[in-house]
Amino acid sequence: MPLFSPAEDDVLAQLTAPSPGSAPSSAPRKPPSYMADHRARLRDRFMSAGASALPDYELLELILFRAVPRQDMKPLARRLMEIFGDFNRVISASPARLAAIDGVGPAIICELKVVEAAAHRLARARVIQRPVLSGWDALLDYCHAVMAHQETEAFRVLFLDRKNVLIADELQGTGTVDHVPVYPREILRRALELNASALILVHNHPSGDPTPSEADITMTARIAEGAAIMGLTIHDHIIIGKSRELSFRSAGLL
Repeated sequence: MPLFSPAEDDVLAQLTAPSPGSAPSSAPRKPPSYMADHRARLRDRFMSAGASALPDYELLELILFRAVPRQDMKPLARRLMEIFGDFNRVISASPARLAAIDGVGPAIICELKVVEAAAHRLARARVIQRPVLSGWDALLDYCHAVMAHQETEAFRVLFLDRKNVLIADELQGTGTVDHVPVYPREILRRALELNASALILVHNHPSGDPTPSEADITMTARIAEGAAIMGLTIHDHIIIGKSRELSFRSAGLL
C-alpha cells in the first residue's frame, strides 16, 4: 500500500522537482520558509498556551503535520472539519470514509487512527481496575469516547467484581446502523468465566438519539432475568447517543 495518496504525491513531486534549467539533484527541496514558519508558530502556541488556545482545525493541522511533512495542511484540516462536523467525528471517522476524501491517503488515516486509539486508552485507564459506581462520570466519558461516533451499533459489557471494580470491558458484537445481535447466554457464560458479580450493559445508537427501542427493552429484560437466576446484578444498561446518554436505571426500565 503506498504511503501517500495520489494528491499527496502530486504535491510532493512539485515541491521536490528541479527548477527549469537547473541541474538535476537527488536531494529533495526544502519546503517554503513561510510553511516551516507557520508550523513552528503553531507548535509554539500549542506548547506555550495549551490545546485550549487552538481552534479545532488547528489542532487537527498539528496532527496532519506528522503525516505529510511538506504541504500546507490548513485547507485539508478545514475541509475535514466541514465534512464531518467537528474534531471528534474526524478522528472517529472510518478509514473507508476518510479515504474517499481527496488528499487523504494511508499516512493521514494511520495518524488519525493512532490519535483515536490513544484517546480511547487514556479514557479506559481512568476506569479499568477501579470502582465504577464511585467514578460514574469517568465511566460515561469513556463510553462516549469509544462509542458515540461509531457508524454502526456496537454492544459491550462491563464486568465488575464483588467490590464493583471494573475487571473487564469487552465488545460483545457489532451490527448495522440500527441493530446489533446480542446473545444473553454468551454474556452470562462470560460473566461466569470472569467470576464477575455484576454487569453494566452499554450500546450506542448511531442516529444520535439514545431513546431505547422495544427490542432494546426486551433484550435487557431477558439478560436481567437470566442474571438474577445466576446471582448476578445488572447495575444498568446505558445507551450512548451523539451528545447524551440514557440510563435504563434512571429511566425506570431496569
